[in-house]
Amino acid sequence: MIVEYTRYRITGDRGAAFLEAYKEAARYLRESPHCTSFELTQCVEEKDRFILRIEWKSTEEHLQGFRKSSGFKEFYRLVQPFFSDIEVEFIA
Repeated sequence: MIVEYTRYRITGDRGAAFLEAYKEAARYLRESPHCTSFELTQCVEEKDRFILRIEWKSTEEHLQGFRKSSGFKEFYRLVQPFFSDIEVEFIA
């Protein structure tokens, strides 16, 4: 198992759109046999900061499985508008 962490800073009035996008995109993570769990949290003290944690079965399952699956294209379409808001991303 590997864990992917992504920290976002979503400023202004974009927070609601961000949460809605991930609410819709979560469907593709739930349906994916490559993803074992995920969680999106919002900081209590700094409301513009979010952390996405995704557990994948393996690096291969993430990169070759999910990213080549039929659901990835729609997942990407939903969350891509927020990629410029990523502060840190890493896989452990």
